Amino acid sequence: MTNPNGPRTHALALSILIALSTPQFALSQASSSADTASTLDEVKVKGQIIYRDRSDTTESVLVYDLAFFERFEPLTVGDMLKRVPSVSFVSDILEFDGPRLRGLDAGYTQVLINGKRVPGAGADRGFFVDRIPAELVERIEILRSASADRSGDAVAGALNIVLRDGYSLDGGYVRLGGLYYDDSAFRSSGGAVWGGAVGPGQLLLGINRQGRRNPKDKFSQRFDAPNGALVNIEDQVDVRNGTDSSFTASYSIDADTIEWDLQAFAVRTSRFEDEQSREFRAGRRQTADFLSLNDNENRIETDSYTLSSNLEIDHFGGESEISVGFSGISDTVDEFEDELEYLRDSNPFPDADRFTGDRDTLDIEDRDASIRLDHERELNNGEWTVGLDITQKDRDTLIQTVRSRFNIPNAPAASPPIPGVFGPLQPIAGGDSSLEERRIDPFFKLEQESGNWSWEAGLRYERTKLTIADQTAEDTASSDRSYGFLLPSAHARYSIGADDRINFSVARTVRRPNFDALSPALLEAELGDNDLLGNPLLEPESAWGLDVGYEHRLGRSGIIGINLFYRDVSDLIEVASTGVEGSEGDGTLILQPRNAGSGEVYGAELDFSSPLSLFSLENTGVFFNASWLDSRIRDQFGTRRFNNQSNTIYNVGFIQELPTPEVAFGVSYRKQGSAFSRIVGEEITTRYGGDLEAFVEKRFGESWAIRLTGSNLRDSSKDEAFNKFNTIAEQLSRDFDEFELESETAGPVYQLVLRYTY
Repeated sequence: MTNPNGPRTHALALSILIALSTPQFALSQASSSADTASTLDEVKVKGQIIYRDRSDTTESVLVYDLAFFERFEPLTVGDMLKRVPSVSFVSDILEFDGPRLRGLDAGYTQVLINGKRVPGAGADRGFFVDRIPAELVERIEILRSASADRSGDAVAGALNIVLRDGYSLDGGYVRLGGLYYDDSAFRSSGGAVWGGAVGPGQLLLGINRQGRRNPKDKFSQRFDAPNGALVNIEDQVDVRNGTDSSFTASYSIDADTIEWDLQAFAVRTSRFEDEQSREFRAGRRQTADFLSLNDNENRIETDSYTLSSNLEIDHFGGESEISVGFSGISDTVDEFEDELEYLRDSNPFPDADRFTGDRDTLDIEDRDASIRLDHERELNNGEWTVGLDITQKDRDTLIQTVRSRFNIPNAPAASPPIPGVFGPLQPIAGGDSSLEERRIDPFFKLEQESGNWSWEAGLRYERTKLTIADQTAEDTASSDRSYGFLLPSAHARYSIGADDRINFSVARTVRRPNFDALSPALLEAELGDNDLLGNPLLEPESAWGLDVGYEHRLGRSGIIGINLFYRDVSDLIEVASTGVEGSEGDGTLILQPRNAGSGEVYGAELDFSSPLSLFSLENTGVFFNASWLDSRIRDQFGTRRFNNQSNTIYNVGFIQELPTPEVAFGVSYRKQGSAFSRIVGEEITTRYGGDLEAFVEKRFGESWAIRLTGSNLRDSSKDEAFNKFNTIAEQLSRDFDEFELESETAGPVYQLVLRYTY
């Protein structure tokens, strides 16, 4: 379904963006480009260690420049975020896609690009940060608490990815390299960025193309129950190949009474995933016990883009800002899975008895259009800001499938068991839907300084109107609803001299329901043998949060800090029984997401980075961060932590500079603690291995550098234990359908990079 107001809203926003982008609009206000360019940093290969930056903001913010991560040659923003406090991932080995701040689901973490929300393909509203090349990033900001001038969708906090703009460098660099994988495969990488004066302002252009590969092995053992009889084993080879191509551009003008910029970013991801698995009875790898041969292939094409224009003008005794933005994602997934089954009769391999084929396609189009207006004025020793955010989201989802099942001895002549060949695709129940979300969010913020104190207080009201349409639902074709949240926030900082300070933050935040939970469709046998019925009347979760932190400066560039946090989450969304029998009968039920109960999240975060000046080792830098995370939630089966929240996360490492030969080397180690997840029909305990990385770098003057990096040097693993049940009653009584142990491993990756700056 389409929104009749959508084209008009987009057209209005586009007309404003075009007006702001007209060069004549800013020419008369601009100062000379020569004066502006003289303030820029030259691009050089620098032989110095960069540490975490100290933010001057009242709210608690951790800032990490690209140079903090650069020595270990991160490929993506995900590779960068795995080094900062409290960020975890539940993705496969060597993949860092959906960041989980404080260990909570990706939907609790707000991901921003240049301070603006961006849509993601996932139903949880999360954004995959492994789509953004590290080369195009200027810095990463961890916003531990919410503020009135940002969207309140940040229960766990926010991650702001600030891309390079025209004022981030004067010059450029070229990067060429390649990666060598454990299976002897090679992938190339390359990028270039240039920034300089053009006309009255500064222009930046950047491109990047990154070959991607992730070869790994999986081994599964399936039992009839814990400590029970071994039923079968499965050997699996999983290889993921792809290419990420990206482009960024920025044009900025900074004059006496006006600042204006136009920014664009686009990335295309092409990925092919191939899983091949073989299943054997009772753990015996022999022909007589060969159970099945499975081929699972998945092709993914994703296009993400953002386009924004910001204008700041000094007038009416203050400063006004007009910001217009567009962002979107187009995600296409085409997956098929073919399986040949053996031993359904007495004839072993190579005589197959049955063919099973599934093909699924997913097409998602998600678009955001936004307008922001605000005005800021000075007030005594501070300033106040009043503003308005207007956002419209349009999301269309189409999930189609086709199934092929037949016994091979009785296969029809017109339907040979040819892998990947199927009939026409048909939408699944609930698979053809659209969502329209319109938000109007006014806000007010007051900031002041007095002596050693600085404080900020604000109020934001988020009004949301939601329209959901399901093309295949039988009873409810569409649903319209509205809701509003008042979100106060406050921050304070007390400086104890020049080196010590204490931060306090309190804020109310929200988490909107997953898109698939809102669909009014009935999905049969979606949770074990139970059916899942969507609930368009779900309320967003809300949370009150508290952060208290202490930070101490060590010498000229070192920092040590500790932060304690607490979140009280209300209207928690959990799956509950409707009391209606499910489509499978025999004790199965129709389940539905509902706002039920509450939860608590709490923990401590420590970060430290400093040169070893105390020991006269100015050219030795060390860094360490650790997070202790916990939570409490009660579901129908008892008490647990929030799903997949690791109990600990830590990073430790050092970098050693040798100035005379212009050489540097370093080592880092990351470990993520165990996690537990429980839903209806399945319980998963996950344990992660450690990730050891090392690099060595040789510089040649101020323009050339060559760097060798090795990651996953300890052949890390991800080990999972699955408790599987068919019904709620069986899960309560611990009557197992299956108990599975799965281990996923991958080998080291080596990267060689040559960098030239000018």
